[in-house]
Amino acid sequence: MAPGAIIEDHPSQTIPIKPWSRPAPTSEDLEWAPLPEIDLSRFDEPGGKEALARDLYDAATRVGFWVVTGHGIDDERVLRQFSFGNAFFKQPLEEKRFFPCNFAQGEYFGYRENSRWIGDTGVKENIEMLNIPKAIPVWDDVPRHRLVQENYAEIASFHRELFEKVVHKLFVLISLILELPENYLSDAHAYDKRSDDHLRYMIYNVRTQEEWDKAQGYTKGGHTDFGSLTLLFSQQVAGLQIRTPEGEWKWVKPVDGGITCNAADTLSFLTKGFIKSTIHRVVTPPKDQINIPRLGLLYFVRPGDSTIMKPVPSPLLDRLGLLTDEDKDPNKPAATGTEYVRARVKDVHHKTVIDKRENTQFEFKGLKVENYYE
Repeated sequence: MAPGAIIEDHPSQTIPIKPWSRPAPTSEDLEWAPLPEIDLSRFDEPGGKEALARDLYDAATRVGFWVVTGHGIDDERVLRQFSFGNAFFKQPLEEKRFFPCNFAQGEYFGYRENSRWIGDTGVKENIEMLNIPKAIPVWDDVPRHRLVQENYAEIASFHRELFEKVVHKLFVLISLILELPENYLSDAHAYDKRSDDHLRYMIYNVRTQEEWDKAQGYTKGGHTDFGSLTLLFSQQVAGLQIRTPEGEWKWVKPVDGGITCNAADTLSFLTKGFIKSTIHRVVTPPKDQINIPRLGLLYFVRPGDSTIMKPVPSPLLDRLGLLTDEDKDPNKPAATGTEYVRARVKDVHHKTVIDKRENTQFEFKGLKVENYYE
């Protein structure tokens, strides 16, 4: 399908984008997780990268979640992206269905409908999302919804700015922690290389308390993310919880101007579990926010065709005894980042009913991950 293809019902109309603003924060006294802040405004100071790497060390290796501040992305640009997402989810279903995710092939670009049943509860999942690939020539033929096509230059520039101002710098800091050349991980996830990175507009539609109770009575377990890094922009409606190193579930508090970040499975694979892929979940919002749609803006960083899922040659990992002779064998076959992530996406999402996954694992070419966490 040609780039920028759109449905033809109203080709002359431009979809209006109404400004979106964050709702009021909850007034409930929630138990918030203590997440460290990484102030990227210090990145280019003398010794700044090294100091930030020390700050990030505990968060990346023990907690797996942290908050980035001082990133230099103007909040008006962030709110504009939220506005695009909000406008998209208000479109007629037939328009959103124009380009659905191809889960049969493990592909996550396009629209994910809230169509799956949660076991035998009689309740459907309440999530919708639109995943937009990064703006590189290899993805020019990926179809674009009309709203995306009409605002593509702005969306594409936000993609790249986010990668350069946040993702690249985080990979530099993690490379320094691992005592690798500072661009090692950034090069392995380079923006201009083919990978399934995507910007996501996401919404948790409103449910009644009864529907939440049924859904979470079926499963209230946590999960880990599929790729290397996840970035989540603050939007005020509480719902995200992480499992702390002590095994407790605590809420993630939105930070003004902050981006909540977490390490994910493939980065953990590349570091033999040294970088922690954090367990998290979304639960019933506080009572004073239960009737507010929870709009999300996220960016998912995933290793691509040129990134082999073998442990990185980190002197630190070697000293810690985490690298085996097999890990160091250049001839040992391994999956590419794209192969692994697409196999994982297919396994989780190519189904019409969400099943219970307690005591099960996903495995692909020697890479294993738990499907469910208490």
